[in-house]
Amino acid sequence: MKSFLGAYKKFFIALAIVSAVVVSLFYQALKPKKTLPIYQPNQVDASLVADSLQHVKKYHKIADFSLINQMGETITQEDFTGKIYVADFFFTTCLTICPVMSDHMSELQREYAQDDRVLFLSHTVTPEIDSVPVMRAYAEKKGAIPGKWHLVTGDKKKLYELARTSYLVVKTEGDGGPYDMIHTENFVLVDSKKQIRGYYDGTSTEAMQQLKADIQLLKELEEEAQASRN
Repeated sequence: MKSFLGAYKKFFIALAIVSAVVVSLFYQALKPKKTLPIYQPNQVDASLVADSLQHVKKYHKIADFSLINQMGETITQEDFTGKIYVADFFFTTCLTICPVMSDHMSELQREYAQDDRVLFLSHTVTPEIDSVPVMRAYAEKKGAIPGKWHLVTGDKKKLYELARTSYLVVKTEGDGGPYDMIHTENFVLVDSKKQIRGYYDGTSTEAMQQLKADIQLLKELEEEAQASRN
């Protein structure tokens, strides 16, 4: 019996290895592939979406824009071509959630400082107050890297339109006083096709960890898509 087992020992070991490999391959084949949703207006809290868009189920993208950053430069959607970026809305005189949000954006910027594919975009909701010099001082205070993290101001109506019809993050139309925008703490993850891929609580450390994981996943998904086209 021992001689029989000895003669076939290598065979049984090889069979066990092959079986393990086959099981692993089956598991990988059946395992759901990780992905990220593409958010449409009808999937977002209706109070944050313009009435005309609340029933839109597909093809939603961030609209074209032209704004001025903290360096006095005109920033448009062309500056984000082929980029993944994180966007939010804030104002420099905010003393509640905005300082925490800006600190978290600064932390994200440090994480991706050497990654040219990832950018950051913070829009003021009080452009009457947040002029270019004010934005520049705030950006310097938060350590914003020019060209990496754009803090933008501009026409109030255009800013509110972007917030409510593109990023889907505010509850008002912006037709009152300088502080009339009821903005959220949301960070918005946007892919290279200008599609929304995630919303995250900009005041939450745990949400920032999830955002980092989702940025990495989005980079991998876009690399795979590019490789399949080549």
